[in-house]
Amino acid sequence: MSETTPQPERAKKRARRRIIWMVVAGIVVIVLGCAVWTAVRAWNAKGQLEASLPLIDKVQSQLSAGDASGAKATSAALAQHLHAARDDTSDPVWRAAELIPMLGGNLSAVRQVAGAASDVTDRAIVPLAGLAGTLDPSSFRPVDGRVPIQKLSAVAPAMTRADAALQSNIAIVGGIDTSSTIGPVTRAVQTLNTALQKAAGVVDPAARATRLLPEMLGADGPRDYLLVMQNNAEARATGGIVGAVAQLHASDGAVTLVRQASATDFPAPSEPVKELPSGTKALYGDITGEYLQDVTLTPNFPLSASLVSAMWEKRYGTTVDGVFSIDPVALSDVLAATGPVVVGGGEQLTSENVVQVLLSETYAQIDDPQQQDAFFNAAAAAVFTKVASGQFDPSTMISALAKAGDERRILLWSADARQQSLIAQTTLAGTLDSGTDAGRRFGVYLNDATGAKMDYYLRTAVQLGQATCRSDGRPDYVVRVTLTSSAPADAGTSLPWYVTGGGLSGVTPGDIHTTVAVYAPKGSVVAGASTGGADVPVQRITDDGHPVAHLQINLNPGQSSTYEFHFIGAPGGQDAGARAGAQPSAVVTPGVWPSTVSAAELSCSQIGK
Repeated sequence: MSETTPQPERAKKRARRRIIWMVVAGIVVIVLGCAVWTAVRAWNAKGQLEASLPLIDKVQSQLSAGDASGAKATSAALAQHLHAARDDTSDPVWRAAELIPMLGGNLSAVRQVAGAASDVTDRAIVPLAGLAGTLDPSSFRPVDGRVPIQKLSAVAPAMTRADAALQSNIAIVGGIDTSSTIGPVTRAVQTLNTALQKAAGVVDPAARATRLLPEMLGADGPRDYLLVMQNNAEARATGGIVGAVAQLHASDGAVTLVRQASATDFPAPSEPVKELPSGTKALYGDITGEYLQDVTLTPNFPLSASLVSAMWEKRYGTTVDGVFSIDPVALSDVLAATGPVVVGGGEQLTSENVVQVLLSETYAQIDDPQQQDAFFNAAAAAVFTKVASGQFDPSTMISALAKAGDERRILLWSADARQQSLIAQTTLAGTLDSGTDAGRRFGVYLNDATGAKMDYYLRTAVQLGQATCRSDGRPDYVVRVTLTSSAPADAGTSLPWYVTGGGLSGVTPGDIHTTVAVYAPKGSVVAGASTGGADVPVQRITDDGHPVAHLQINLNPGQSSTYEFHFIGAPGGQDAGARAGAQPSAVVTPGVWPSTVSAAELSCSQIGK
């Protein structure tokens, strides 16, 4: 007789199967429900984000135009859309779905984009819209001889908070992993990152300005500053020799010109005015701290400024609170905002002719160096008078100063450590280490060795190449520097001796003799230098933690020479930017004429790897 399963046992098995299928079916229903929920939320979020795009452009235009009511209304509508997108992408179901392979990375990226956009709107765009109409370019123009510093102080807290919101969200968006995201999501991350960077490029300097200017213009007590003019016709690392200096006095927003001086007003020293760093002494010598003309041999502007300050105090007994620097090219930008000024016997300086007049024609027309200095001082005083009295177009002036700052033609140092900390991360600081890409930034600094004014005819081009070929993973860099003389063939006889140097420094009249110092990122190593494929001797020095390759180049009239400087990048994580494909950048001495900086193809075979 065959065995059979008792009826109760079969019933139990069927019940268990029903329970299992019910559980499975329930899970499927939940998953499908979550999928539908997430899909609906994603669709809603997509619609909200798309609706916000035209509003972003609209509120930007309204802020630029000072349309306060329009900016407030638009920013409120923008916030409503972005809040909805944030809420749609941040509930527990969405967060759980981020754990799903393939899909999760996209959901996570969308959530972070929506959250960052919403946060920036709440903490930056809406508050800035509230300031529309109260802060515009005219806020920085003197009225009755005074900058309205109370207005700047009033908006400083909101500007600072807006900047903090942008910076924190730049870090968040920059950290979003897009390695597995689909194209539209990747582009959304990139678009937001670009927009945040662009906005920060405007808000960050404005926030720093609203914090710094009231204090520096004497809101809480009088201040004294030095304004130095760098002469690019005789190159120095940060621009040119210091020939003219002016003391400015600031009190409650009013700035007055106290005294002007020239390099010849400072007696010959017997030793540096203060102790120099060892790298500075090795590269540029004690003269960096002895002669006013040579304080800018070093590319470290805070050091140069402190030397000028010490020299001024020793000569005139006045302790200053800071140092500003400007060159004639930046002066031409300022004149575009002020309009022409008349100097001396009726010479009119305009934005079109000031560079040529100050850096070339003056030397051809005036033989006496003291009379040259007097003309330079008169030009500086004329421009200062116009600016201090508010005779300029505010929008054009802000654009001019921003351009000159980006080109490092305007530099600033404060003796106050807290103020200097705000300056330090901007191009105004005049250092190689400011900014976010300092770890892959090179410095190409030129110093005249002709002892004359021939750099009016000097052109500079820099190319940067990068390749990773070494077994230890350290990148190789090549910095290619091309110097070109545009001097006429008969420069040695057709140009004034004061321009050519007359051979007094051992340089043939008409030639341009230049020392080139290429600074590499900290942790790098100087591997050598070459020209035309042949190795050349190069001085290897460390200055302020930067490895430096230093050599001299001589140009005959019309000649062009190219030198390549080879560096090995920092080990370990210090050069993560190179391994991630980030391109190196370069700071170049601002000359009379714009320098070009471009990327160069570099293969392992070119560097012998």
